[in-house]
Amino acid sequence: MRFIGIDPATETGFVALDEDGNPLVETSFKGRGKDEPGGITLEQRVSLENQLFSLLMPEDVIIKEGIANGNMMLITTSQIHGGLEAMIFRKKLTFDKIQPLTVKKYVQVTKSKVVDGIKVPLKGTKEKKQAMADAALKHFGYSHPNDNVVDAYIIAKICEAVYRVRQGKPLSDYPKYQQEVIQSIINSGQPKKKPKKKTEKTNQRRGKPRTAGSRAQKTEQTCLF
Repeated sequence: MRFIGIDPATETGFVALDEDGNPLVETSFKGRGKDEPGGITLEQRVSLENQLFSLLMPEDVIIKEGIANGNMMLITTSQIHGGLEAMIFRKKLTFDKIQPLTVKKYVQVTKSKVVDGIKVPLKGTKEKKQAMADAALKHFGYSHPNDNVVDAYIIAKICEAVYRVRQGKPLSDYPKYQQEVIQSIINSGQPKKKPKKKTEKTNQRRGKPRTAGSRAQKTEQTCLF
């Protein structure tokens, strides 16, 4: 059994941890083929999917990052995510999803940093990626020169934590902010309770049902018999 973290993109990050949480596979891969402006070609997409398929093994426990809200390349991103999910399905495996902001929450990365005691927003992809790298080093003592691998490693560690809690490990063994992430993933697979239907109140008195077309006699109506 391995714990798998997948960070899908035109360059996809993939990390597999062993049963003790140690890295077995740390890699990123791109679709092979000629680049074209404005997205990813079918050839590249199929290549990307085939590479993931070859990396997966039976009994893998998987968490895959979902699509970020407000993604500027939604069509291309959706094609990549859908294709990679199909490969997991073809391997007869299942997976949990996690949103990018939730991955960041697990290692306490926010949209800002503290400089001289003042919060300033993170600017650009480089600063955001560096924040994730710093967080991985702080929380797990892990570093890697490839940003996509770092993200996939954090996702794999979340995958490990979710599995262990499902197997009975106390949730309290994790910090509060990580507990919330773990619970959100576990609870996402639970069926939602249907709200109770409200019974409509009527003014009709209990007893025999009123027949169709019946009319109550008005008090001022003259009785003819």
